[in-house]
Amino acid sequence: MTGSILIIVAFMVIPLIVGVVSSRQSQETSEDFFVQGRAMGSIAVFFTVAATWWSAFAFLGSNATFYTSGPVYLTALAWNLLFGFMYYWVGKRVWFLGKRFNYLTPSDLMGDFYNSEALRILVALITLVFTVPYLQIQLTGGAYLIEVASNGVVPFWLAALLFYFIIIVYVWVGGIRAIAWTDVIYGALLFFGMMFAGYYISNQVGGPAALFAQLQEGSPSHLTMPGPDGNMGYSMWFSLFVIVAIGAFMGPQIWLRMYSVKSGKLFNLMPFLLGLAAFAYFGSVLTGYTGVLLEPDLENADQVLPVMLMNYAPYLLASMIMAAGAAAAMSTANSQIHAVSTVVTMDIYQRYVNRHASQARIVTIGRLSLVGFSLVAYILALTVPGLLVTIGIAALAGTAQLIVPTIGAISWKRAHPMAAFWGLIGGVGCVLLLTYGASVSNPLGLHAGIWGLLLNTTLFVGLSLVFQRHDQDVVERFAKARKEYDAQFHPERLEDGVKRVAEVTATR
Repeated sequence: MTGSILIIVAFMVIPLIVGVVSSRQSQETSEDFFVQGRAMGSIAVFFTVAATWWSAFAFLGSNATFYTSGPVYLTALAWNLLFGFMYYWVGKRVWFLGKRFNYLTPSDLMGDFYNSEALRILVALITLVFTVPYLQIQLTGGAYLIEVASNGVVPFWLAALLFYFIIIVYVWVGGIRAIAWTDVIYGALLFFGMMFAGYYISNQVGGPAALFAQLQEGSPSHLTMPGPDGNMGYSMWFSLFVIVAIGAFMGPQIWLRMYSVKSGKLFNLMPFLLGLAAFAYFGSVLTGYTGVLLEPDLENADQVLPVMLMNYAPYLLASMIMAAGAAAAMSTANSQIHAVSTVVTMDIYQRYVNRHASQARIVTIGRLSLVGFSLVAYILALTVPGLLVTIGIAALAGTAQLIVPTIGAISWKRAHPMAAFWGLIGGVGCVLLLTYGASVSNPLGLHAGIWGLLLNTTLFVGLSLVFQRHDQDVVERFAKARKEYDAQFHPERLEDGVKRVAEVTATR
């Protein structure tokens, strides 16, 4: 037992060392602290995006969902592809505009394109309000691992506090550079940990083939939708596919990873790489389903993986895999804390409190914001219980609403600020009503986030067609930037695209 705790502690100490080392390359500027001077390379980009995208939601929550609800979580294979495609198509354009106009947050792009302070504030509030609950599940997931690994010697509240403290220290010291470096280590650990855990645990019942044969005989409802509880059918499959991918992609932590990229070419491989990495979820399938056979009466389904490891694997192996789970929680939590501090510092403090703040002062406020918002998440972890996946999807449904005005900003000249504002109000309001309204259920079994997106899109498109924009200077500035993007990456889309392609081909 002591060895298990020591291994987990070792993996928690790694980021502290990385933070100190990375701080030697840091500069006391907001651009360096928040987006690494827009110079992040290919390896760091892939691992920090993948590790941030995969969280305790993926490592622990996926096992729990297979354990309780059957195969619906297999939609993860599809939503990874959707996430990768959006990172290429939307992310590359966001990166270009961010570099062109020096953006650091979601509010920067949307506030500038729509030329609206009200929308800028609304976007900032949405990113803050819906990111903190998702941060909560990272602390909760990491704390579960330590609590189980220590057999209760380290209680939940202390385990969550340790996560909180370590993340604060190394992000404070190294900024996004420290996060990216640790994500390279933790991303690889996470992928192989998920795969190997499932394979090893399934061998306790004779291997994957024997597992499915026994499950077909003992609990066949776990192999078909709508699952054993009858509430996880195709509508929920579709809901998860859309909401998880879009909600995570619109999180401020992913925006920072779009802005940080050094070269636009680095976006091109992301759909393939993230799609390939999605196969790690087969490890979660094996773990969750083996738990149904060997540990059918767990009170907390989120603990199925650590419980299975502690009961059926050698302690050294169990500790290594649980360290991967700790990596999943930490690699997302560090990014979210950092992203929230960016929003608070740049969208609120610098813009409305102290416009003339020095670079050193901005970085200091960013660091103080790390402490405050992660403390809120820690308190939520202690006081607002719930399945990790349930909390996570509710949070992602809120941030997913930002995709509508974002696509408008990067692609549509008619997109109107009033349409973007009221579309977001309607979408977020619908999510909150269907999620927390006691007498309201989700029509057709679709998640609240889907209905929010439908209402959001309807209001956005309808009002944009009704209203005319009068700030043509802003519209033309962005139209010119989009043409510059096409000229650099898609010359065939320009009017003289055929000629340009022929000229480029002839010079090769």
